[in-house]
Amino acid sequence: MNTLISVAIAPFGVGDELSSYVDEIIGVIETSGLTYKTTAMGTEIEGEWTDVMSTVQKAIETLTNKGIRAYVSLNADIRPGHTNTIETKLQKINHKLEG
Repeated sequence: MNTLISVAIAPFGVGDELSSYVDEIIGVIETSGLTYKTTAMGTEIEGEWTDVMSTVQKAIETLTNKGIRAYVSLNADIRPGHTNTIETKLQKINHKLEG
């Protein structure tokens, strides 16, 4: 079942500079082979539900396995029969905006 999520995973209690932790988290997502896009506020990941959620779990564990508290914000769009919604949703919006 195709799943598109938006997820933000952040460490707590490690100071103000988070980029090294975020880099590790993105590395886990990248090695999953799933389609993803990272923005300043989070990452969108698309694929089969079990693959997406397994990747999120592994990404969270990059923090928790070090004893670091993880804050996770996740939204999901589960749409059977559709694929590549990470691109097509934006294309539809852009088409309507252009007019």
